[in-house]
Amino acid sequence: MTTLELFIIAAGLSMDAFAVAICKGLSVSKLKFRHMVTVGLYFGAFQGLMPLAGYFLGRQFERYITKFDHWIAFILLSLIGANMIREAVTGEAEACSASFGPRAMLPMAVATSIDALAVGVTFGFMPDVNIVPAVIFIGVITFALSAAGVKIGNVFGAKYKAKAELAGGIILIIMGLKILLEHLGVINF
Repeated sequence: MTTLELFIIAAGLSMDAFAVAICKGLSVSKLKFRHMVTVGLYFGAFQGLMPLAGYFLGRQFERYITKFDHWIAFILLSLIGANMIREAVTGEAEACSASFGPRAMLPMAVATSIDALAVGVTFGFMPDVNIVPAVIFIGVITFALSAAGVKIGNVFGAKYKAKAELAGGIILIIMGLKILLEHLGVINF
């Protein structure tokens, strides 16, 4: 997996966290730098840890499903992407409180990183994925976009939330399709 492909996946995965971070920014009347760092750390850490857990799950079952691993990657990424697109189009929004404590942040961090667990499973089927740099990269990208999302939400409001989820969904579907087509020999990048 190339750095560009990893960046695209990281950006796609982080769009859920970015959208929730925008919501957190909306909930705060007086934004402080620590709010941005707190959201970035929670979302970045979980977006990094979940693919790692998924990777180890995927590696455990790799020998049983190597004949269809490309289909699994395609289906998982497409389902995650389709769900993000559905949320963007229907306007489903998570409720955001103004709290930045663990009770408020932990459930949101877990909820926005479930997709990353599934992507980690697909990483387990891909022999060219170096998982440690991949999860660090995903965590850093998510940290940066989430911290920025808090600021954007505080300044601009909810204008970009649905667009971010839509873009993230489309990106993940395209990456799943690319994995499938490469494995079937239809394209070769």
